[in-house]
Amino acid sequence: MTRDCNVSRKPARELSVGEVAMRSGVAVSTLHFYESKGLITSRRTSGNQRRYDRGILRKVAIIRIAQRAGIPLADVKAAFAAIPLDRTPSARDWAKAMTAWAATLAARIEALTQLRDQLNGCIGCGCLSLKDCPLRNPDDRLAAEGAGPRILLKARKVKEPA
Repeated sequence: MTRDCNVSRKPARELSVGEVAMRSGVAVSTLHFYESKGLITSRRTSGNQRRYDRGILRKVAIIRIAQRAGIPLADVKAAFAAIPLDRTPSARDWAKAMTAWAATLAARIEALTQLRDQLNGCIGCGCLSLKDCPLRNPDDRLAAEGAGPRILLKARKVKEPA
């Protein structure tokens, strides 16, 4: 069987934006957003269609994992900065990113644990506006705004029609 050498075919390793969206589980608009932020890259065909190397699937997976963990996209971009945009992240690249993000995640875990522990102390009062409440009024900063339940008064002003 003879093949016509003039037939235009996409390279075997490239995916369309729709294929990347389907394989990665993110919307096409999300891929466009990631690209606008410099997290991923594509090439354009002569018909101005995006084409992605298959390695993009790993980058999108890393971005989604980072987002799920609460890592800001700016930090993801910084982690990807050492990786050429046209290269698939390796295990070493992933390890470097995890090292960079470990401190951020540890601080977030500590803050959430502290918040959980402080919430347990609020069960008795329930108002969350007392001057000694470490959650809603640390260091009694609301005292400068006047007497009374400042948080509740602010909420009421927002709801009341003018």
